[in-house]
Amino acid sequence: MALQDIVEQVVSGLGYELVEIERSAGGLLRVTIDWPWTPGSAEFVTVEDCEKVTRQLQYTLEVEEVDYSRLEVSSPGIDRPLRNELDFERFEGEVIDLTLKAPMGAAAEGQVAANRKKFRGQLARAEGGDWQISWSDEPAAKPGQRVSKKKEVPVQVLGFRLDELKEARLAPIVNFKGRRPKQESGES
Repeated sequence: MALQDIVEQVVSGLGYELVEIERSAGGLLRVTIDWPWTPGSAEFVTVEDCEKVTRQLQYTLEVEEVDYSRLEVSSPGIDRPLRNELDFERFEGEVIDLTLKAPMGAAAEGQVAANRKKFRGQLARAEGGDWQISWSDEPAAKPGQRVSKKKEVPVQVLGFRLDELKEARLAPIVNFKGRRPKQESGES
């Protein structure tokens, strides 16, 4: 049985979702887990969850005679990779970083640099079932700076399909004053 299948079977058998598996030099086997998503749920992986999966994987990998020197099980973290349609549905409304496989080229019509492939913006469902992100290239207001409500801030939108992406991740935005709730569409 392939390593991916072994790890996926153990992780899903314990009630978790396998996000990523990575082998690196020196025999490190890194496994990233998360709770399966259902709309309205907000469970986070704890240290105890990682410990539970580690213990079971150590036993199973020994039985299956998988060669590794160190096993690391962790949560996806604040820059979680988005890999499939369900991940995009789960994090709709969040700020993401994405990298396209090919640069924008002439399709950008001068709106962005023709060779640009990396974008950061708020994820939303586009008409027709595809996805889009929206962003503004205006610099954010500095703390304490007054912002005119009359000033129009130009917002750019990029539509994309999942097969056009090289990589997509949640943007690692840290707010030390606490988590803000997602903004509803239409609010600013």
